[in-house]
Amino acid sequence: MMSIQIELILLVVSVLFFLSILAGKASSRFGVPALLLFLGVGMLCGSDGLGIQFEDNHIAQNIGTIALCIILFSGGLDTKISEIRPIIAQGVVLATLGVFLTAIITGVIIWWVLGMTMASAGISLLTSLLLASTMASTDSASVFSILRSKGLHLKNNLRPMLELESGSNDPMAYVLVISLISIIKLEIVPNYWIVGGTLILQLVIGAVLGFLLGKLAVRIINSLKIGNDSLYPILVFTFCIFIFSLTYFIKGNGFLAVYIGGLVIGNSKFVHKRSSLNFFDGLAWMFQLIMFLTLGLLVNPHELLPILVPGLIISFLMIFFSRPLTVFLCLLPFVKMSFKDKTYISWVGLRGAVPIIFAIFPLVENVPNARIIFNIVFLCTLVSLMVQGTSLPLIARWLNLAEKPRQIKKLRDFDVDFSNDIKSVATEIEITAKILNNGNQLMNLSLPDNTVVVMVKREEKYFVPTGKTTLKVKDKILIITDDHEALLETYKNLGLENF
Repeated sequence: MMSIQIELILLVVSVLFFLSILAGKASSRFGVPALLLFLGVGMLCGSDGLGIQFEDNHIAQNIGTIALCIILFSGGLDTKISEIRPIIAQGVVLATLGVFLTAIITGVIIWWVLGMTMASAGISLLTSLLLASTMASTDSASVFSILRSKGLHLKNNLRPMLELESGSNDPMAYVLVISLISIIKLEIVPNYWIVGGTLILQLVIGAVLGFLLGKLAVRIINSLKIGNDSLYPILVFTFCIFIFSLTYFIKGNGFLAVYIGGLVIGNSKFVHKRSSLNFFDGLAWMFQLIMFLTLGLLVNPHELLPILVPGLIISFLMIFFSRPLTVFLCLLPFVKMSFKDKTYISWVGLRGAVPIIFAIFPLVENVPNARIIFNIVFLCTLVSLMVQGTSLPLIARWLNLAEKPRQIKKLRDFDVDFSNDIKSVATEIEITAKILNNGNQLMNLSLPDNTVVVMVKREEKYFVPTGKTTLKVKDKILIITDDHEALLETYKNLGLENF
């Protein structure tokens, strides 16, 4: 019986994964965030859709915690310290004071809105603050995936600042949520100095342990001689889990530790770094998929109807009032930042999986009105992804903050990769009749001196060419050149306008 159940679960999971991947493919075509479609697939297959019953809050919370750990670590790995160094002060202020102010301002708004629209529910100010705290941080999974999948190239270091904020502000929101749950359950007035001191201590412990354990991980990875190269990404994954769990048991903030640990490891040289980065990129996407599917299954769409009006009011007040007010207040000292920059940062206050995960905490702890909290957070997340997530490129263009560098065509026919430490640029070109106008031998191509053709693919065969190699239409050639400028010159010389 157990074997049948496991096989059935695997079948359902595989179908859900496949549907989500198809949704992700559609997202790039229609400009809808893939994460929103992942949520949609989960809701479609849930209790109000195809009837898959999933109501285990503890499992959902555990899946969310593991997924968030991996997503934050992967985000740290991909973030270059050289990019965030000029804007680290702004990022830290937004990730700490920004989260606190968002929680306070939004909490008062929620208390007022629910008092006007759902007075019978008797939502207290503390409960409103708890609800606001779950949504106080921008969602790292949403920011990372949308900014990178959309290929947005933003001016003025905006992208690294937004990624730094979203990657480092979850710990502050987490501490606020846990603290407010304790206050509500104990029904006593806390010592705010002790609460504040505990919060700062957890963040400091998390930051220090993340840095030290990241340095230790790099040293061990480089000194450990593993016979099987495939195990190096697994070793990095092991350190990811170790950093998070050890910090938790030492009473630090594991989310901050794992992000800083990833930042330290990703900005260091270590064995098989490229394969490890690719491994974590795929792993982060898989866990985003799992997390959003799980959260989509957990919600009952019919329960969203009673809170539709207050939920929409809260959503739009967060988007157009509390987030912009918080951002402009926090960035007041940074007078060199333009009004347009601050406006765009205000718009990228994306809600996503993290608020929903935090909203599960009150459910697990049986906090009064926990289900209302969860449903409002879920609705606000949907609105945020639909309104803000779909419009990030458009708003960037409106504000003249989007750059349009020509994109290098990704390698598809040549399965090769290069370390980040190698500054050369590689691309592939399909030979056309126009390219062969000056002759069909490789030496007839107008290539700059610092550009070489290292391989040719003809049908299903690969070979290394010489200057006298005869090229044919539809051949694919692998080109390596010094830098992006040399590549532009190569395309210009070959008469190619788009690549």
